[in-house]
Amino acid sequence: MQEIHYVLILIGAFVAMASPGPATLAIASTSMNQGRVQGLALALGILTGSLFWSCSAAFGLGAVLYANVWLFESLRYVGAVYLLFLAYKSCRSAMANKSDASKMLATLDTKQRSLRSAYFRGLAIHLTNPKAILFLGSLFAMGMPSSVSTQGLLSVIVLLTIQSACINLGYAVLFSNPKMRQGYFKMKRGFDAAFALMFGAAGIKILLSKVNM
Repeated sequence: MQEIHYVLILIGAFVAMASPGPATLAIASTSMNQGRVQGLALALGILTGSLFWSCSAAFGLGAVLYANVWLFESLRYVGAVYLLFLAYKSCRSAMANKSDASKMLATLDTKQRSLRSAYFRGLAIHLTNPKAILFLGSLFAMGMPSSVSTQGLLSVIVLLTIQSACINLGYAVLFSNPKMRQGYFKMKRGFDAAFALMFGAAGIKILLSKVNM
C-alpha cells in the first residue's frame, strides 16, 4: 500500500468515537445535568485528549509506551479509579432525598460552575484510557504506508480531530437539548442510578481487563 487509506482510518475512528463508552457517557451526564456550556467544555477536554493520542500514535510515542508496559498499567488503574469515582458521585446524586435534590437544582441555576473544571474532567477521562493509544496505533499501522510523509501524518491528524470534534461537540449539543434536560430532571434519580451503574461497569471492566501488547 503506497497511499494513505483515509476511508479505513476515518470509518474505524468513527465507530470507536461514536460508540458508547466513558467519554460519551460523561458528555451525556454533564450536558443533561449541568447544561450545554458545561457539556461543550467537557467535550473540548475529550477532544484535546483525542488529539494528544492521535499525535502520539502518529509520531512514535506509542512505541515508547509499548516498550514500557508499566505506563499502560498506571494509566489503566488511574482511569478505572476515576470512573469509579464518577460512579460514586452519580450514586450519591441518585440516593439524595427530594429536598437535597431541590437545593441542588436551585443552586445549579444560580451558581456558575467552573468551565475549566469541566474541561479537565474531559481531558482526564480520555488521557487515562490506555486503549485509545492501542486503537489509534493499530489504525495508523493499518491505514498508513511505511513511507508516509510528515504532511500525510498531519493530514490524518487534522481529519481525525475534525471528526472527533463533530462527534463529541455534537453529543454535547444533543444531550443538552431542552427536552432532553427536562426529561432528565423529571427522572433524575433513575438517570443518575443508570449513570452510576454504567460508570461503575466501565471502571471495573478497565480495572480487570488485561492490555494486550
